[in-house]
Amino acid sequence: MNKTGTRKIETERLILRRFVIEDADDMFNGWCNDPEVSKYLTWPPHGSVEVTKSLLNAWIPEYEKGDYFNWVMELKETGKIIGNISVVRVREDIGEALIGYCMTREYWGNGYMPEALKAVIDYLFDVADMNRVCATHDVNNPKSGRVMQKAGMKYEGTLRQSGLNMQGICDSVCYSVIRSDREKQPEIS
Repeated sequence: MNKTGTRKIETERLILRRFVIEDADDMFNGWCNDPEVSKYLTWPPHGSVEVTKSLLNAWIPEYEKGDYFNWVMELKETGKIIGNISVVRVREDIGEALIGYCMTREYWGNGYMPEALKAVIDYLFDVADMNRVCATHDVNNPKSGRVMQKAGMKYEGTLRQSGLNMQGICDSVCYSVIRSDREKQPEIS
């Protein structure tokens, strides 16, 4: 693994960049205070923008570490921030990154998250030199699995009662892509 940390990534419609404290209000109003967004996540909705600021104050110094990968998703066209995608766990021994993501509800279903996930996967393989990128979702949240599929991840299995989120203990569906999967994919022109 190369300890490259969080660097700016551009896609067709998005800029993935480091968080700054000035993102707190938009982050809070966009996704952090929405119980529908956090329904299948591991944290409750933020009760105030101060909670969001506190989180950002914890995250921002972590950017100095080379194994910290956490992007805010910004729309290129408007500069509006709409979500978050990050590596929630790194296993250096096997070169594995576990991805998590969330997004403002009004932008669901527009293809932004698969676009961001694909770009982060490419970054983690091509820049950070990971061997495996994986993600899981609650079995009751199949739309998250669809995001993973659209980004080229493969279904690995369902782990019974292996997850914990705001709904309680849940079955977790696991998707991944490994370096050799990417090397076998034909180039699209």
